[in-house]
Amino acid sequence: MNKIDFTQTTSENFNRHSLETFEKQFGESSIYKAYCKAFGKDLNTISSWEEIPFLPISFFKTHRVCQDQPIVHTFESSGTGGNRSQHLVNDLSLYEQSFFPTFKKYLEIPLEQVSILALLPSYLERNNSSLVYMVNALLPQAHSTSGFFLNDFTALKNQLQENEKKEVKTLLLGVSFALLDFSELFPMALKHTSIMETGGMKGRREELTRIELHAVLCKAFQLTEIHSEYGMTELFSQAYSKGSGIFECPPWMKVVCRDLQDPLSLLPPGKRGALNIIDLANQNSCSFIATEDVGIVHENGTFEILGRMNHAEIRGCNLLFLES
Repeated sequence: MNKIDFTQTTSENFNRHSLETFEKQFGESSIYKAYCKAFGKDLNTISSWEEIPFLPISFFKTHRVCQDQPIVHTFESSGTGGNRSQHLVNDLSLYEQSFFPTFKKYLEIPLEQVSILALLPSYLERNNSSLVYMVNALLPQAHSTSGFFLNDFTALKNQLQENEKKEVKTLLLGVSFALLDFSELFPMALKHTSIMETGGMKGRREELTRIELHAVLCKAFQLTEIHSEYGMTELFSQAYSKGSGIFECPPWMKVVCRDLQDPLSLLPPGKRGALNIIDLANQNSCSFIATEDVGIVHENGTFEILGRMNHAEIRGCNLLFLES
C-alpha cells in the first residue's frame, strides 16, 4: 500500500483515508487485528469509517500498539505507578507534521510574533512527555521571550508583566494545577495574554470541573475566556478551544460519541456518550481509539468534554472484548 499523507485529508476524502489506514493497521498490528476479529470485523466487513472498530485506550497500557517496525521514541503518560500508557513511535516527523500546522492555525497570527510561556512542571519532570516535545519544538520558532518555567513563578510573573508592558502577544500555556497555584500568588490584569490550560489536575489539587477552573482563572487574570488544549499520549493530534469548552479538530482528526453500553454503536450529534477518536496522524500505531472521556459532539464536528467514564463503564467495555 502507498504511504498515506494524512495532511492532505479533507472532508471529501476522509472516508477513503480512514479505510486505507484501517487496511494498513489491520494488516500490520497484531493486537488491533485480534481486537477487530473478536468482533467479527475484518477487511471484508468494513466499507466506511463508521464501521471501523475503535481500540480501547487502555490497551496502550498493556500491549505494544504498533506495527513491526523499529521504535525510535516512546511517549509515556503521566499516570501514577508503573501502569502508564506508552505510545511507541517509529517516525517523529508524523507528530511534527500534525502539531505544527494545527497549532499555527489556532494562533491565527505568525508563530514568531507570539511569546509562549510554558508552565508545565509535572510534564517537565519527565523526559518522555509528548506535550513537552511539542512545546519544545514550537519555542525556537516563537517570539524570543518564549520559554519554559518549571517552578519559578516569580520569573514567570516578571516575564508576563514585561510582555504586557511591551504589548507582546503572549500565550501562557500551563497544566491546570500550576495555573491555579500561579493565579493565587500573582493575580494580575492581562490584556495581551491568552491562557491555555492543558488539563492535569488529578492527584495534585482538589478536582475542579473545567467550568470551575476557567471561572477561577478568569477572575484572577481579568479575562473573559480561557483556552484549552485536548490531547493525550496516545494521539499525534490535538484539538483546541478558544473558550466555552468547545474544541475544534484538524481535518485528519475526527471525534464521535459511542454508546456507553455498546462500544460498536455510534451516537448521533448532540447525544452524550463516550468519545471515539480517529487520528490519521497515528499512522504507525492505531488511528482508531476509544477513549475514557465522556462528551458531546456537535453537528459541525466540534465537541465538548463532560467528564470521565466510571470504573464500571470502563470495565464493562473491556469485558466485551475479553468475553468475545
